[in-house]
Amino acid sequence: MRRYSRISGTGSYLPPRRLTNADLVAKLAKHGVETSDHWIVERTGIRARHFAAPGVFSSDLGLEAARNALTAAGVDAKDIDLIIVATSTPDMVFPSTAAILQHKLGIAGCPAFDVQAVCSGFVYALTVADAMIQTGTASKALVVGTEVFSRILDFKDRTTCVLFGDGAGAVVLEASRVPGILASDLHADGKHADILCVPGHVSGGKASGDPLLKMDGQAVFKLAVGVLEDAARAVLAKAGKTEADIDWLVPHQANIRIMRSTAKKLKLPMSKVVVTVDQHGNTSAASIPMALDSAVRSGHINRGETVLLEGVGGGFTWGAILLKM
Repeated sequence: MRRYSRISGTGSYLPPRRLTNADLVAKLAKHGVETSDHWIVERTGIRARHFAAPGVFSSDLGLEAARNALTAAGVDAKDIDLIIVATSTPDMVFPSTAAILQHKLGIAGCPAFDVQAVCSGFVYALTVADAMIQTGTASKALVVGTEVFSRILDFKDRTTCVLFGDGAGAVVLEASRVPGILASDLHADGKHADILCVPGHVSGGKASGDPLLKMDGQAVFKLAVGVLEDAARAVLAKAGKTEADIDWLVPHQANIRIMRSTAKKLKLPMSKVVVTVDQHGNTSAASIPMALDSAVRSGHINRGETVLLEGVGGGFTWGAILLKM
């Protein structure tokens, strides 16, 4: 009998410190940068975001999201036999944030590793976990997206610092006799690396290059809308489905304009699109699992419904997953 995987529980976590646009405007003013709530909302749809406190790392946020997902799934941490963490803001150069998270969960022995595909990271990580479950390498996987992007923002650049926030989302993915993950579609094109990047690294005991986020917003927008439509159609074709079969679209929460454009191309009303970007900002690899958990816990997404996840991020990377809850 063929082996499949299915999401059995979701979880998320936001650090307590919430910054509204007004709070951020005041913070930027101290850096001599002018902006406004109207300017931010009009261009991004973002009204607030959360920042982690000093000394709080990606593994700490991921731990809370993981615990919530485990509780929702009714699974004990000791039964997890695979941990994959998607993050672009790891606790340290090495070991992996996944290994650190594993220890904080009080377990040991199972494989634990990070996936770095920036905002597409969770889609990549979930695809890898699905493949490992299908081949019998794992039976109960914990897949986490967690970020502290506030640590790599340039607060003198209003075109980027208003976009991002911190947070974590997680799912428990279990072996199943019936399909949960129906199909996935992943891509990357490194020639676009310079339009969204943090061009720095550690060398000689200090940061070398520029360790702050850089983005060409117009280039990212133009590329994102096209590749997200392509990935969505590809994953639907692989699963033998059409746009009409989609109950919910859970996109990467980057910008409301990108989300609206994608929904329009797929002929989906915005009432079928999960939107959390207004309250969370762009939390990179955490945004999709956080949005999914929000929709599940609010009673919008229910068992048996067909959900399309899709993300696009630096690399340039993009991908989509079609799944049945």
